[in-house]
Amino acid sequence: MAKYSRISLALVLVAIFSAATAGGSTLSGRPLAQHVLTQTATNPRVETIQFESKLVGKILPYNVLLPVNYNQADSRTKRYPVIYLLHGLTGHYTNWLEKTKLVDYTAPYEFIIVMPEGNDSWYTDSATVPTDKYESYILQELIPDVEKRFRAASEAGSRAIAGLSMGGYGALKFGVKYPQQFVFVASMSGALGAASWTESDLKGLEFILRSLQSVYGSASSPTRAANDLGRLYRDLPAASIASLPYIYLDCGTEDQLLPINRNFADILMTRKIPHEYRQLPGNHSWTYWDAQVQEVLRIAAKKFAKNV
Repeated sequence: MAKYSRISLALVLVAIFSAATAGGSTLSGRPLAQHVLTQTATNPRVETIQFESKLVGKILPYNVLLPVNYNQADSRTKRYPVIYLLHGLTGHYTNWLEKTKLVDYTAPYEFIIVMPEGNDSWYTDSATVPTDKYESYILQELIPDVEKRFRAASEAGSRAIAGLSMGGYGALKFGVKYPQQFVFVASMSGALGAASWTESDLKGLEFILRSLQSVYGSASSPTRAANDLGRLYRDLPAASIASLPYIYLDCGTEDQLLPINRNFADILMTRKIPHEYRQLPGNHSWTYWDAQVQEVLRIAAKKFAKNV
């Protein structure tokens, strides 16, 4: 995967950080926080689980958005497909409900949405902090808890994972490392070069440097190699391609991460890995992700329908 110059990479990562921490964005002319406070205060479809992770050693809450008919009498034995929806760097499990109209968008669909807390983990088991096992947490604790606590279908054909920025990286990583777990993976504005960014790339960006060093360790760390998306997909044995989940990725044409996403799409094309890649007007912002999550939901519904 092609490297950025240090100046270009700095612009990329500042854009990521700014988008994740911005509080003044609006949708349809309304403050995002106001829109969602109304939803979460009154909507019985939203549940928050205060999950105590033994692997990570702390409470990792997750939000669950249930189908409209989940509690109706004629649906109480039905089991539903699940999408795990991941947040970005500096974000939290509340973001998707606070900053998009996800509750409205999911009303036509019969699947469960799970929004986990990933902190700034890059959804990876840390090379330097023994208890920061966020990749293992998703697979070994979160998914089993969801399938025990809710009427969630447990077959791989009924499970998808998607995310934005850091979460897009995480989703594509889960797809290639654990293809038997998911039928569909999706990345919106994915920060797909995370495991290959080094200290020389990140001068002047101390927060992001500390985040990546904490997760991946040194430039020669085995954790970097084991979680480098470009390497994982380039080196995938040809015989394993058929077992991969279907891949969707997109990026805004004004997003500084566009070259990384184009390069990754080229890897998928070269390897003949089934996927959809889209470039659309927009930047690294919640306005863009609010629009694109609707497309992710639509494609997920099609993939789930094929496995009913």
